[in-house]
Amino acid sequence: MTRLSRAAPLLALTAQAAIAQAGTVDPLPADGFIAGSRWSLLNRTVYDQRDYRHGARSNGARNALKPFVERNGYAEEWAYGLMGRFQSGFTAGTVGVGLDAHVHSAIKLDSGGGRAGKARLLGLDDDRRPNDEMTRAGAALKLRTGPSTLTYGEQRVKTPVFGSSDSRLLPETATGWLLDTAVTSDTRVLLGHFTESTDRNASSHGEGFVVNYSNAEQGDRLDFVGLVHGGDRLSASLFGSRYENTWTQHYLGLAYRHPLGDDRALAFALNGYRTTDTGQALSGRIDNTAWSLSSSYLSGPHRFTLGYQHVDGDTPFDYVTRGAIYLGNAAQLSDFNAPNERSWQLRYDVSMDGFGLPGLSFSAAYLRGHDIDGRDVDPSGGYAYLGYGTEGQHWERDLEASYVMQGGAAKGLMVSLRHSVHRGNTAQAELDADQLRLALEWPLGGAL
Repeated sequence: MTRLSRAAPLLALTAQAAIAQAGTVDPLPADGFIAGSRWSLLNRTVYDQRDYRHGARSNGARNALKPFVERNGYAEEWAYGLMGRFQSGFTAGTVGVGLDAHVHSAIKLDSGGGRAGKARLLGLDDDRRPNDEMTRAGAALKLRTGPSTLTYGEQRVKTPVFGSSDSRLLPETATGWLLDTAVTSDTRVLLGHFTESTDRNASSHGEGFVVNYSNAEQGDRLDFVGLVHGGDRLSASLFGSRYENTWTQHYLGLAYRHPLGDDRALAFALNGYRTTDTGQALSGRIDNTAWSLSSSYLSGPHRFTLGYQHVDGDTPFDYVTRGAIYLGNAAQLSDFNAPNERSWQLRYDVSMDGFGLPGLSFSAAYLRGHDIDGRDVDPSGGYAYLGYGTEGQHWERDLEASYVMQGGAAKGLMVSLRHSVHRGNTAQAELDADQLRLALEWPLGGAL
């Protein structure tokens, strides 16, 4: 399973995996600060090619260094990233003390300013040119007593209402504190307070929060509380969050797996969000309910999935950080989250392990959204600039092949190739695009 996605390899986060991952932290042994420490080093190379059809007629056109009338919709980037991570164990005593630290570096291999105005992998410098290189680092202090761990500082978080994405070259991080308490062996409570998030292609800290759709003034803090329960067949999570002076958001997730015998099973997943404006309502009026329901049939190496998603509200479903969307139809080029949008998905996954080719897998997904209606978007809010109309519709197709080396000196080496296509009419906000992405990564690590 590649790290370059929300859950499934380079495709949208499936709801079943979302429940299992909500609020996950890596377990660490309690045998001392040094003895319990471990390190990891992830080498990653990403080649990303996008052809934005009709991009020259849009403010989102690429090739930003050219005069507006000369811009086209072609973007191409190739970069190498190196992610080093240290996780200590905990000191002995009633309150154990530990430290996590990371360094993320990236180097541009090929990306001319005429081809990559957005610079999705490394970001832009002060002259609006793609960065040649970037490095950022951070650390977090950990305190553990009994079943509770408090982490303060820069860290990666995985929850449905605030989550660090790792879908491009470098991962997101967030600054604040997170309290994780194990109530029982399969039930946990999480409390979080964060004051900023660092985007995937950001070269520095202190830029506030990453908000995906609103262009309004940002809030200064985000707080959340969550309950996560994971069982053999039924998993559930419940979260509530408040993005200061912007919105309150509640999330419910349920996933159920029913074995049928003979290596067959049925799986169902429900993900739902309720978002309303609060305080100064910096992004304008928000009254949004978004939910998705998916069902899967598993037979040996095959998985067939049918999904439905519905957005009820006059604003798009929005979220803070790139990884805080667990809706089943959030795909590669679109989240299918426009005002009043309804969408469905058909997906097929196959693992070639059962055919004598361990480590090789393929997936294909088709999504279609319709009934987009943005006539009643708050004209003074953060979403009016998106220009939603009526009777908006669009579709997306995602194809992927991936292989993970199973043994030898290169064990864990992953190669994935993805091709995505998005098309829609002018009443929806996403650009037409063709995307080709090739990724290679090689993880190294172990105990000190």
